[in-house]
Amino acid sequence: MASTGATATAHAFRTAVEERDTRAVEALLAEHVVFTSPVAFRPYEGKAITAAILRGVLRVFEDFRYVREIADPGGRDHALVFTATVNGKRIQGCDFLHVDDEGRIDDFTVMVRPLSAAQALAEAMGAQFDRIAAEAAGA
Repeated sequence: MASTGATATAHAFRTAVEERDTRAVEALLAEHVVFTSPVAFRPYEGKAITAAILRGVLRVFEDFRYVREIADPGGRDHALVFTATVNGKRIQGCDFLHVDDEGRIDDFTVMVRPLSAAQALAEAMGAQFDRIAAEAAGA
């Protein structure tokens, strides 16, 4: 599954996030996905925890929208640039996605700016952590 499948996955992911369809988002994740957070030192491994984190993000982001999509022609890497608000702080960020042979997202890295918004995101997600852990354990 080269570029066409990877592009289809990235578009499906973008649509699912924009529609806040958490089941569709989860269906696009590989079982072995690795999620690298902008506010945590170590990556999270596995579909259950990644899906729970993404549900938490959708709860804390306001006015979320993707503003640009960048693809690796002939490859499996995509970047989805977004804007949102977290606790009154405007945030810019990028979701970096890698798609595996089966057309699932197996590597997901998020970067955000500015620092004040990243700190607001860390605080908001910290408040979600118990719920995220419970959701991941129940998956």
